[in-house]
Amino acid sequence: MKTLVAGILGLTLVALACPASAYVIEVTTSIAAASAADDAQLKAALESAIDDVLHHAIAFSPTVLVVQNARLAGDRIYILLLIADGDGEETIKRLSAEEPVLRP
Repeated sequence: MKTLVAGILGLTLVALACPASAYVIEVTTSIAAASAADDAQLKAALESAIDDVLHHAIAFSPTVLVVQNARLAGDRIYILLLIADGDGEETIKRLSAEEPVLRP
């Protein structure tokens, strides 16, 4: 009987739990390497690519945008962006503050 009551209580808690809505995404975009002939052109091309991602690829208002990585492959420069909203920003901070779990 105790097992049944504990099971019902557990299912009730799970059913009533309200998940947090935090948005954290990684997006890869690219620009033509030819558009990086000088610093001004590179800056303009990066701003255009990031603007395109922010206006067409995500459906939330970001508070954090971090360039994680950029690589040249062939005639393209690939840029990896980390984008998060306010709740996602808090999640990132909490996760980065935690100690990593070491598994054997």
